[in-house]
Amino acid sequence: MEIFRVSFIGHREVDDFRFVEDQLERIVRDLIQTKEYVEFYVGRNGEFDIMVASVIKRAKRDYGDANSSMILVLPYPIADMDMMEDFYDEIWLPLGSDVHFKSAITKRNEWLVENSDMLVAYVIRDTGGAATCLHYAEKSGIQIERIDRENIEKDGIFRRP
Repeated sequence: MEIFRVSFIGHREVDDFRFVEDQLERIVRDLIQTKEYVEFYVGRNGEFDIMVASVIKRAKRDYGDANSSMILVLPYPIADMDMMEDFYDEIWLPLGSDVHFKSAITKRNEWLVENSDMLVAYVIRDTGGAATCLHYAEKSGIQIERIDRENIEKDGIFRRP
């Protein structure tokens, strides 16, 4: 079975909630319908990450979850991990314990890029961890799906660059 791995990166705060959610729904549904199996790698560090998880959950409910899994990829253990186990299909902690907590999110984001076929990015500012991750992804050559108004044609359909 061919596994297609997709990571998501975005700002903690979402400025245009409905627009971003609509684009995420189109991307996630397209992947579930066109790929043999999709592993969705998600974080839990802000509004964008929570929105991504909700969109994936709805798509899995609508299309079934036989060909996808939603994996929470954490930079370090968190207090409520046992509660998260009921929501996510799996929880991964890919970094070793030797990573300093101040650099753990950056290292986790690099891991996401290095271990994915596609990065879905909601980056509208050129500062912060999401922007840094996007720049890292652009240098790596990974396929990138940007969620921003520049990638939307006049008919409102998301177009891949």
